[in-house]
Amino acid sequence: MTGTLRKIGGSSRFSAIAVHNGQVHLAGQVSQLKDGDIAVQSRDVLAKVDALLAEAGCGRDDLISVQIWLSDMADYAGMNAVWDEWVSSVTPPTRVCVEARMAQPHYRIEVLAIAAER
Repeated sequence: MTGTLRKIGGSSRFSAIAVHNGQVHLAGQVSQLKDGDIAVQSRDVLAKVDALLAEAGCGRDDLISVQIWLSDMADYAGMNAVWDEWVSSVTPPTRVCVEARMAQPHYRIEVLAIAAER
């Protein structure tokens, strides 16, 4: 293996952050807010991404790529409204957004991010 591998936080099942070869990989982030609509859940999830990036020593402006899964593409416009606010102060990363069945019925969005290490 080339480079140093560092893992931060998480549980016995997965690491919250893995840093390797100049990249910060975040675990997928979901909202535990069961009553939240897509805007509420999107803000919650993106705040979690911000916190993990900060823990790894970087921020939104270091994002390389973001993958977004929605439980229902009818939430696409609502999620994009929150996303557009969130990335408004930086050059946005590459992004993909697809519909997927989620692990829990109350999850409306899951976000996975990769950033450049500072």
